[in-house]
Amino acid sequence: MPTDPILLEAGRWLGIASGVLFLTMLLGFRLGWGIRFRLVGVTSFTTLLAISCVAFAISYRPRVAIEGAVSVPIVYDNGADLVIAAAPASLEPAAVAPSLQQVALNLRGSGRNTADGLVTVRLRRIEPAGDGLDRPVVLAEVQRDLVTGAVIPR
Repeated sequence: MPTDPILLEAGRWLGIASGVLFLTMLLGFRLGWGIRFRLVGVTSFTTLLAISCVAFAISYRPRVAIEGAVSVPIVYDNGADLVIAAAPASLEPAAVAPSLQQVALNLRGSGRNTADGLVTVRLRRIEPAGDGLDRPVVLAEVQRDLVTGAVIPR
């Protein structure tokens, strides 16, 4: 898991600031200052910011970019074992495999409800079938193993 050093540093400084604010808040309650309840809010919010910065820095994972791939939108995802991406009409045949692999590698596994840990990823294009009708044509299909992270061509 790559971490963002700027967010970690910001989380550290916000944590220090929330500690200082906490001590100031305790002092305010002890001495009966009029702003003591405002200090509760400021301290709580600063602590929340510190925790959020650190959590986001630890959990962030940049997207995978594969050479020769075209960014294609995901048009269907059942949240379990099927993801469908839409290929533009101008997609070159040489870019089909890298684009599909890029979509598969950028899938997040958390929250998917699959029995075997496999997710089928399809790349499809809509082609005219005549008389105002269109039909989807599957260009390629792979399976992503969420347990090992491998992409299996089909």
